[in-house]
Amino acid sequence: MIGFFDRLSRPLLRALDPEDAHALAIKALKVMPLRKAPADPAALAVRAFGLDFPNPVGIAAGFDKNAEVPDALLRLGFGFVEVGTVTPRPQPGNPRPRLFRLEADQGVINRFGFNSDGAPSVLARLSARARRQGIVGVNIGANKDSADRAEDYVRLIETFAPVASYFTVNVSSPNTPGLRDLQQARALDDLLARVVDARERVRPRSGLKPLLVKVAPDLTLSELDDTVGVARKHRVDGMIVGNTTIARPASLRARAKAAEAGGLSGRPLFKLSTRMLAETFVRAEGAFPLIGSGGIDSGPTAIAKIRAGATLVQLYTGLVYRGVSLLGEIKTDLAAALKRGHRDSLASMVGVDAAEMTAESWPG
Repeated sequence: MIGFFDRLSRPLLRALDPEDAHALAIKALKVMPLRKAPADPAALAVRAFGLDFPNPVGIAAGFDKNAEVPDALLRLGFGFVEVGTVTPRPQPGNPRPRLFRLEADQGVINRFGFNSDGAPSVLARLSARARRQGIVGVNIGANKDSADRAEDYVRLIETFAPVASYFTVNVSSPNTPGLRDLQQARALDDLLARVVDARERVRPRSGLKPLLVKVAPDLTLSELDDTVGVARKHRVDGMIVGNTTIARPASLRARAKAAEAGGLSGRPLFKLSTRMLAETFVRAEGAFPLIGSGGIDSGPTAIAKIRAGATLVQLYTGLVYRGVSLLGEIKTDLAAALKRGHRDSLASMVGVDAAEMTAESWPG
């Protein structure tokens, strides 16, 4: 059913304006009678952040911004879903057009700017599914016009703690002016102190919710030193590496679209984001697990992320070009890689190439 739908829908969706196509995909997931995907092989199970994932492949924040279809995505076979980015108050984001396909490069540029239905609407949807199974994380961000951005994150922790499997503190979107400044050591130190305190305050009624930080692939290595150091100081549960990039590799062929402002994702991001993942892994020194994101569009690219240091991986742009069948292909390739290597779990693959990667020349 999914394969047939994939083959039928992808040409239609690719013919539409990218944002209209995304909206149509969300609507389709709301109404499609999806069967639950077959159970994953036991060897693909992962335990991280105190949570048990049936497989390591999640869908990244940005696809289901407003928690409209998390259960449909779980039924497709994703090991976890991250909704958001959610802001405290509704905001429209940047004006359209704000989403651009770089077809020749298998990439996407977006400058959405945290368009969000706002916390009350998203909370209502997640509360309605609260008794259902499946790991659903909430990616949180500040309103563009907020006078105290750190307080926005605190409010969101307090609001969503009863319904979130975990939180991702998004300080790395390039599309909200000044947001990436929160990655700098002093600002991040203050922010994490406040959100960790908020997480502990709500713990008696909501349980301990893992707290992750999502960083940009555009950090310098000195900045990454500081970011990882602050994350370790506050004992966060993990990091996601990374968000979209403002860089434009010289290899891009869709030059006109590449000139659009915003964050670049997809295949052109793979080398940079994977190198930053390896750099983060060696700095974390096992203090917390990492989620690898950026440019995964095949089984081999997912495996490369794991070998660079990812315990879990996330997809989004790869689905635009490969369709939902990509998920099954990745899981099949992961299981095959374990069998070839005579390994009984993915944990034994995590980070095996990281040190070697950090000695290579910087990706161009």
